[in-house]
Amino acid sequence: MRQNAIDPSALDLKESIVSIRRVAKTVKGGRNMRFSVTVVVGNEDGYVGVGLGKAREIPEAVRKAMEDAKKKLIHVPMVGTSIPHRSLGIYGAGQVLIMPAKAGTGVIAGSSVRTVLELAGVKDVRAKSIGSNNAGNMANATIEGLRELKTVEKISRLRGKTKEEILG
Repeated sequence: MRQNAIDPSALDLKESIVSIRRVAKTVKGGRNMRFSVTVVVGNEDGYVGVGLGKAREIPEAVRKAMEDAKKKLIHVPMVGTSIPHRSLGIYGAGQVLIMPAKAGTGVIAGSSVRTVLELAGVKDVRAKSIGSNNAGNMANATIEGLRELKTVEKISRLRGKTKEEILG
């Protein structure tokens, strides 16, 4: 288990299914059908995770995806209702550019990016997906972008300087 893993039992998590795909593996006796499910979980207050589950039946795949998403929870630093700075998340061929926005803007994002940002609790943000439009890759690229975010306080601690020195 990772050292800085977040305990999902202490959080009131909501879940949303991003994609359900029927996948087939061709074997000697014909095709093996399975389901691949991508799920996003979050508490709408700074914690979010994306998980993938595969099984012969949809409910079992959803359960596996939920467990996977809870294992991969991250904390999203926020400034008010937006994010601290621009961030580019890359996962596979999918890229998501996440940009802060003024209060009252809302979540301007498409596909699974919107789901991830809303379950993370970000209220005012703009996002642009670049490259792949695969729902799973978009969700994971958004998580990577959110993982890169750092607040001024964290940067000042890392550099051993005050906030005023960093902001100028």
